[in-house]
Amino acid sequence: MGKRIIVAYGLWAIGGPLGLHHIYLERDSHALLLMLTLGGFGVGWMWDFWKIPGLVFKFNKQERKKTNEIKNGIPSASIIQFMAQVTTGIYFGLVAAIGLSTLTSYYVLVLPLAVALGVHLVACVGEKTSKLQNTLVAAFLTSPIFYGRAISMIPISIAASITSHQNRHYRLQQRQHENLSLRLYRIGLAYLAFTGPLAYSALLNTSRTVSYVAESIGTLLGWLSFFPSLSALMEKILLLPYRIWGLFTGGGGLHHQYYKEWEKIYEFVASFQNEKEEMACKILGVSPDATIDEINRHYRDLVKLWHPDHKRHRPIEAEQHFIEIQTAYETLTRLLKMKIHAD
Repeated sequence: MGKRIIVAYGLWAIGGPLGLHHIYLERDSHALLLMLTLGGFGVGWMWDFWKIPGLVFKFNKQERKKTNEIKNGIPSASIIQFMAQVTTGIYFGLVAAIGLSTLTSYYVLVLPLAVALGVHLVACVGEKTSKLQNTLVAAFLTSPIFYGRAISMIPISIAASITSHQNRHYRLQQRQHENLSLRLYRIGLAYLAFTGPLAYSALLNTSRTVSYVAESIGTLLGWLSFFPSLSALMEKILLLPYRIWGLFTGGGGLHHQYYKEWEKIYEFVASFQNEKEEMACKILGVSPDATIDEINRHYRDLVKLWHPDHKRHRPIEAEQHFIEIQTAYETLTRLLKMKIHAD
């Protein structure tokens, strides 16, 4: 039975972040991915708006074929899919850390397994797939190298994504259609397996969960401090759920104390921003209420003083100071623009 574009768009509008339009088009892996990542972190859901006509056409074209088929060759590499694999792997690792980090086998079994499954889920989207066993091997071999470190899911996800990308291939295009209830049952089990430990930890062990999330965020932001623009974007993303929650609840409601507990994460990220501003002011030698002209003047003076071309007898020290000055300048100008925009 053919699919209709109007129905697909209707399901996209009603339950796009839950992947309803992908369930309608029998793309269960993609549907599950959207469910577990809140609509592909919002980006995947919006991007699907432009892809729906092509997806419907492809489904109906395959429906008219009489036999199963498998494409030959290796699918073309996709930097977007690779980045999605890395991001989803890290996300799955963070969720495992929140819900299952108390297990004794967390670092050697749970974490690499969770990251590898997240990477493989993205690899199975569309007509492509990859060899799960190779992805698992890469994750389990990388995990001991970063044992016990808060950011261990980052290198594990990168290694697993590279391996998965190298072992990509086309999947068999099936004509047989499974019963909808069976498909929903399978998707539901996978969803519960993912969200169950997370919900248990967040609701019944809130203080510990908040503490771990704050520690992970601090480590991640510290690692990203070498890339000011990326760090700023990450901070906005981390603060967005809190601001949305506050918008709808006003910071209160039936679970006011529970809300206050999670507010610690917002306070932590905000304090991290304040610490960066204080450090940047110290490096440039300006006060926190300095104007843009003062910041620019101090920046130009320090650049002239510490530019590597002017310190050829101390190149390593000059380069280090030059990078610090550049980062401090970017941080202060960005924060100043944010303050002006807020006013």
